[in-house]
Amino acid sequence: MEQENPVEQDDAAPLVRDVLPVLAAELVRLLEQEGERELAICAHDLRIVADCGCGDDFCQSFRTEPHPPGTPFGPGHRNVPLLPDRGYLILDVVHGRIMFVEVLDRPELRPPLTAALAAPVTAPVDAAPVEAAPVVTAPVDAALTGGDQAR
Repeated sequence: MEQENPVEQDDAAPLVRDVLPVLAAELVRLLEQEGERELAICAHDLRIVADCGCGDDFCQSFRTEPHPPGTPFGPGHRNVPLLPDRGYLILDVVHGRIMFVEVLDRPELRPPLTAALAAPVTAPVDAAPVEAAPVVTAPVDAALTGGDQAR
């Protein structure tokens, strides 16, 4: 079951640390244990862009960057398998960016993940439209304009 409308803007997608805080902390810890310090830093700011879409009950995987489903990641791709206390965690990384988090056998993650993906996407606060300030016109000071201009 593929999600039809993956989030296009990273800023609008929910942060993993807000939706799945235990998983986010676990990812950071496990990446640091594996010597993947740069990925651990990146993991703190991962966003949930789209569900895996496979529909398997045992799968709680999600995309963290837009990428067409079913297409290879291409050059620069590597898998980073992690060793959690339970379940499976495998990251798809391309040129240092975590693109996909494969999470298996962690059913408690499904409800918050589904809820986050079903929530309406809102624009970030700093992207809200700003109303233009009213234009105030004042008479031009003759000293600033040279004094000889007609009004």
